[in-house]
Amino acid sequence: MAGRWLLEAQLTGSGRPVLHPGEVECYTLSSVDIICEEKPNFPPFRSGVLILTTHRILWIDGTNKSGAAAIPLGAVNHIYSPSKSIKTMFGKSKVRLQVSATADGRIDERGSTAIVIALVLRGKSDLDSFYSRLRDAWSSRSWEASSSNPGRSDSRENSSGFFEGSSGVRMAGVSGILRKEQEMWESTDKSLQEAFQDLNALMSKAKEMVMLAEKMRLKLLSGSTSFGNATNDEEAGSNQEMQDWLLSVGIVSPVTKESAGALYHQQLSRQLADFVRIPLERAGGMIALIDVYCLFNRARGTELISPEDLLQACAIWEKFDVPVMLRKFDSGVMVIQNKSHSDEEVLAKIKSIVLKSEALKNGISPSDAAIALGIAPLMAKEHLLTAESKGLLCRDISPEGFRFYINLFKDIDPNNIYL
Repeated sequence: MAGRWLLEAQLTGSGRPVLHPGEVECYTLSSVDIICEEKPNFPPFRSGVLILTTHRILWIDGTNKSGAAAIPLGAVNHIYSPSKSIKTMFGKSKVRLQVSATADGRIDERGSTAIVIALVLRGKSDLDSFYSRLRDAWSSRSWEASSSNPGRSDSRENSSGFFEGSSGVRMAGVSGILRKEQEMWESTDKSLQEAFQDLNALMSKAKEMVMLAEKMRLKLLSGSTSFGNATNDEEAGSNQEMQDWLLSVGIVSPVTKESAGALYHQQLSRQLADFVRIPLERAGGMIALIDVYCLFNRARGTELISPEDLLQACAIWEKFDVPVMLRKFDSGVMVIQNKSHSDEEVLAKIKSIVLKSEALKNGISPSDAAIALGIAPLMAKEHLLTAESKGLLCRDISPEGFRFYINLFKDIDPNNIYL
């Protein structure tokens, strides 16, 4: 037990923490140690990134060798005021916590004993600011609200299969389902009206709107399989359009300069790598950087980032083990693509397109390739230019624009050119 006395925390593929429902990041520090003062035989957690959230204190190993650990704020019984002296001014700052633990020393909210642990802040860290944020997060007790109300609804289903609405009337069958749906949408409409009264109300309702959008997206996904036979093409298209919009509605806890401090670009880079996973899957493994900028800022709501921040975040990917990368074409167009993306597969698809009878006669334009490949015209043009540079295609420039044909010049024998 001494080897792992803190709770284990999950990480995303880019090394970002997986947050609980309703959990929001508050503060980030680098080079932080966690030690158990009362159990010297417990191995310390050295020089990691500490992320304070509304629910937990997260510690992430900088080398990703030890994974991540968590201290639930619900297990904290007391936060000691940091002592200030000449030694602490020029040495390491320390914040001591009394937490509940089991008999063998493992931290647990329902533990029967208490131990004292210390958060040792190395380097240039604002101790007063961190201590203030820690006390605010601990005093707010946000985790209790999330656990007591994980998915409140005005309608509920009892064990016998009946739906009971807010009026207490029991309903079964199709009428019960329809009534439940009506009450849910009425509650949704009321929340939206309250949120859009003014900007302040919108900002205060932002987290609730993101959680509501996620529930609606999951319902659309389940509805598309459960009621697929009952919907027509127009309704299916409307559901797909709504689902596409909800996929990029919001990030519950966006990384900001205020919360991340000196680690802003590092944490922003990791969050961006997690965010682009779904858009890349939908775009075929490659998406223009300008499109990512628009999608990411729309998802961040009021916490917008600058183009320079986006470029810097993408450049840091080279230092991390993330599945995406920034690529720049010879024309200067910058894209984000999966590392598993293969140009050879795209070139093979382009070759099959230009060998069709209509393409052999008239060639293909970037718009034709975009439709055939299911990608943006800008990306299709870059792929066509790449195929041309590899000798697969040749280009014809006319007032109508570019037309690309299969390259037959490489098959001509220079010794018998007229044959």
